[in-house]
Amino acid sequence: MKASATATDSLQVIFIEDDELVRRASVQSLQLAGFDVAGYASVEAARPVLDAAATPPGVIVSDIRLPGASGLELLEFCRERVPDVPVILVTGHGDISMAVQAMRDGAYDFVEKPFASERLIETVRRALERRRLVLENVALRRELAERDALVPRIIGRSAAIEQVRGLIAKVAPTDASVLINGDTGAGKELIARSLHELSPRRAKPFVAVNCAALPEPMFESEMFGYEPGAFTGAAKRRIGKLEYASGGTLFLDEIESMPLSLQVKLLRVLQDGVLERLGSNQPIRVDCRVVAAAKGDMAEHVAAGTFRRDLLYRLNVVTIALPPISERREDIVPLFEHFVLDAAVRYERPAPVLTERQRQRLMERDWPGNVRELRNAAERFVLGIADPQAPIGGSLVEEDAGAALSLKERVERFERAAIADALEQTSGAVAIAADRLQIGKATLYEKIKRYGLAERSDGGGKET
Repeated sequence: MKASATATDSLQVIFIEDDELVRRASVQSLQLAGFDVAGYASVEAARPVLDAAATPPGVIVSDIRLPGASGLELLEFCRERVPDVPVILVTGHGDISMAVQAMRDGAYDFVEKPFASERLIETVRRALERRRLVLENVALRRELAERDALVPRIIGRSAAIEQVRGLIAKVAPTDASVLINGDTGAGKELIARSLHELSPRRAKPFVAVNCAALPEPMFESEMFGYEPGAFTGAAKRRIGKLEYASGGTLFLDEIESMPLSLQVKLLRVLQDGVLERLGSNQPIRVDCRVVAAAKGDMAEHVAAGTFRRDLLYRLNVVTIALPPISERREDIVPLFEHFVLDAAVRYERPAPVLTERQRQRLMERDWPGNVRELRNAAERFVLGIADPQAPIGGSLVEEDAGAALSLKERVERFERAAIADALEQTSGAVAIAADRLQIGKATLYEKIKRYGLAERSDGGGKET
């Protein structure tokens, strides 16, 4: 995933070691690597931080043998209080079997003394990345659980999407009819739901009807409802979509497919606010806001005589144009990453990290199936399945086929992508990128050199 300024970026490393020299040297090494670290001489000294359940640490590194409570007792405490926080144990040579058993009991990893600073840094880095992914999934689970009470997310940073969001904000509180124009799979229903959720009608039904999916003989009964005996097989009263949507919003998708014979009946209901069920002469007052969606130029349908001009005027008081994803490429990666997290939660799989090459492949694809195709690709990516629709050499999982990447390689790919993204967002200004990534400039320069990345050479670049 793309590095972002979230709460996960300030995760703290708790380092517990009673040997002052080892503790100071280890804390300094981790700080130079860009981590936020706090050192403690005992479990008891660190207990106030560990007891602060509202802000649990990111990773805990602890010696096994300590005065007072041991590292193993700390592990047991963490399993009960903060089970998602990775615990790394530091052990002497004679305690290896004890450390292995601790890993079976839930420890993330162990580091054997004496250890090189690179070994400690790499282990902490991997543990922090795991912690970040867990927190991302927890946050997404909370969002998904609250989705019924929240406005659907319209993700993207393109000018077109910003304009759509602006129109929704202006129009949603009103009863103005809206026509959403866009290709299949572009996300027209999401726009319609957003208009409903931001309106005073949000507590009433949102009723979606696909005009192309209803056979013409069934269309009138589905839309207007019927009384018992209205036709053969009508055994009991049925409330139609228009009546059911009263007080709420009626979403008519693929409106251009509505039969001409029914367009005049719909127009009459929209103008008069009254309908009659089939088999009844009793007028029923309805009050629903209509949001329609269409693909293609509606003016062409009017010119061809397949759509009524007066109905079009009634429907498109406001028109929202939704361009295909191929015309707003800056939205592709953010949307894909959102779909990856969503799929990771639903399938209970870890959310894989996009490499820079995979980001490039996403941007290079045409995506003829629009956002719908992008979502399907994200789900296959989470499941580790090659994309059969991708061009040769364009599958997101292809580069990993044949040999599974080690955890170290995955972390390095994530780190390189995060740094490259920060440099891109800051136009190569290392000082600003280091501040966003919350690491030292010297550390960032070293990583830029290691990964072969480029920085800007002006005032935001390296100091002389």
